[in-house]
Amino acid sequence: MDEQAARLINILLCNVEAEAVLEMHFPAPVLEFEADAMIALGGADFGAKLNGKEIENWRCYFVEKGSVLIFDKQNCGSRTYLAIKGGVAIKKWLESASTNLLANIGGFEGRALNKGDRIQFNQKTQNARQSSKYKISYNSLPHYQNSQATIRVIEGAEFELLTAFSEQIFLKQIFTIRPESDRMGFRLKSEPLYLIDELEMISSAIDFGTIQLLPDGQMIVLMADHQTSGGYPRIAHVISVDLPILAQLNPNDKVNFKLISLNEAENLLLELEMELNWLKIGVHYAFN
Repeated sequence: MDEQAARLINILLCNVEAEAVLEMHFPAPVLEFEADAMIALGGADFGAKLNGKEIENWRCYFVEKGSVLIFDKQNCGSRTYLAIKGGVAIKKWLESASTNLLANIGGFEGRALNKGDRIQFNQKTQNARQSSKYKISYNSLPHYQNSQATIRVIEGAEFELLTAFSEQIFLKQIFTIRPESDRMGFRLKSEPLYLIDELEMISSAIDFGTIQLLPDGQMIVLMADHQTSGGYPRIAHVISVDLPILAQLNPNDKVNFKLISLNEAENLLLELEMELNWLKIGVHYAFN
């Protein structure tokens, strides 16, 4: 859901950016390490403690065999991530280690983790005991917003088919993330939006962040487990840089939208990728 968090902590550990990470919601699991490891946490702040001592997100830590990692409190965000240096030994499906819970495929036996499960990882802990002095700079981090977030969007293909009044609602109203939201889509609650004329669409391509207008006038923002095509009007698209901010919101949190141009969205993404490249260079020199 929060791809940037996963990329950042993998880069920090000198892993491949797409290396599998453990995505956790609150209340999060208690994790016991049966071997030495070098780890990093990112995403939501769940008050992590290693052997009773508080540890930070976005920093490397050496973990000795027998150590226990717990998460005390949901301070900010909805998903926290654990990466391990060298990666985890998960069999890939279609070249991915991701889990699809609806289809029961991928990841760890195609399901969520249960008490007593063991995850094997590749042990690469060189230079690990000096690791905790390395931390990702603030400029490279996603700027999460608690409880209410302003999310930047670009116009969708059917944006101009909204009535003028509905356009104003979309751009000025604060929306609530409904409790029935999930990894496929965040359903939003607001005053209904309407099209100028009734529209029957042929199913079209959609993506992570596409905002669709449903028949009841409410909207849904498609998230990480979205389908690949849909027949509802595409009102807007969340820009790539703001997807992590949206993904870290919880049910009943608030969101409002700010319309920007495609050129602005592309420049913001280029700036982010430049920051990540600088991080890669810094990590390379720090650990080699």
